[in-house]
Amino acid sequence: MRKLFIIMLSTSCVLFLAACETSSTQQKAATATIDSAVNKIDTAEKTYDVKLVDNKKDPTCGMPVTAGISDTAHYENKVLGFCSTECKNEFLKNPKANIAAAELK
Repeated sequence: MRKLFIIMLSTSCVLFLAACETSSTQQKAATATIDSAVNKIDTAEKTYDVKLVDNKKDPTCGMPVTAGISDTAHYENKVLGFCSTECKNEFLKNPKANIAAAELK
């Protein structure tokens, strides 16, 4: 009787662990699918129309905004276009020193 109890208990534990593993595997697969979809959204190139900004050149690097705008910032009631987030962040460190290079419209 004791052997039968131990066998039944062992079998129950194995089945329980197998069920948990399957659930965990399914959860990991679902999480990977969601992460993949989010990464596609996050890495999608964001662009802005030149007509929406008040500058002709990126105030940080001097690139013409007609080459592409991937980020914007508001400064003194103006919308400024930047070729990259890095350029925008650099501009925001000292906007007064860089605003002249923007060639405002």
